[in-house]
Amino acid sequence: MIVIPFGEGQARLDWLGLIDALEAGHAQPRAQVEDMFLYRGDDTLLNRAAWIDGLGLAVKSATIFPGNAAAGMPSVNGGVSLYSDADGMLEAVVDFHLVTKWKTAGDSLLAARKLARSDSEVILILGAGAVARSLREAYAALFPQARFLVWNRTPSKAAALAAEFERTEAVSDLEAAVGRADIVASATMSAEPVLKGAWLRPGQHVDLIGAFRPDMREADDAALTRARLFVDNRATVLGHIGELKIPLERGVIAEADVVADFYDRPVKGFARETSDEITLFKNGGGAHLDLMTARFILDRWRAGRPPPGKDECAPSAHAGR
Repeated sequence: MIVIPFGEGQARLDWLGLIDALEAGHAQPRAQVEDMFLYRGDDTLLNRAAWIDGLGLAVKSATIFPGNAAAGMPSVNGGVSLYSDADGMLEAVVDFHLVTKWKTAGDSLLAARKLARSDSEVILILGAGAVARSLREAYAALFPQARFLVWNRTPSKAAALAAEFERTEAVSDLEAAVGRADIVASATMSAEPVLKGAWLRPGQHVDLIGAFRPDMREADDAALTRARLFVDNRATVLGHIGELKIPLERGVIAEADVVADFYDRPVKGFARETSDEITLFKNGGGAHLDLMTARFILDRWRAGRPPPGKDECAPSAHAGR
């Protein structure tokens, strides 16, 4: 059994390799996914489990302890246990933050490879937290010549994030920034829409990451009705995340307006049709993506290590690899 910490694991990874692995993972049978919650006052344990026939099993355990912030410790911690599809043996325990970072941004990056215009030159990021930072890293791998804009409700946070990277500018006028952007990626914690459809222009790609609860939205109704809509997985988005759940319940959009999810790609075409259309992708996440990402991390870890010596046990194989 292998333990993969954040720093050593990340050193073996690259964004384009990850989205190739995510695409290959969606060619496997659709995942079985289950979530389980335990509570003690404000503290929470979340277990997210996924099983993909041919790829293996993963359980991502997250502990959310809000009181940690007062002691200067992270409020969210955990780990990902990865099991062999062949024999159920525990193959690796992977750092929680490593899997979450690469899974979240990789999900959006795979969609952008299919939906954003290849000549995109300006990318706007809404938010200035950890997810926004990983989006800045990920999008630069796919669009290496792009310039980046960063907006945040607290301008000093946008300025601090922009200062970490070249070709990155903090902006304060959100409407004007949307008008300049070819790609708009939103990673805020807002429960009410911050992105207005009236600001969008033909040819843009919109990437929505932040909303994760049934009562949260980042884009208004006009953004949804002006765009062709895509999600990573209908089963984990449509009835669960407010970004689409609320307008679906109000009849603003219908389920048929969602063109495709990643599993539909071979049939319906997860792709931009014209250079002028607006595409919108909702990144909903899910344990199946954690499994695909953890498997990619373990594969890279193994590729970067010498073959086991005489006194070491080789990791167990798994079907389909």
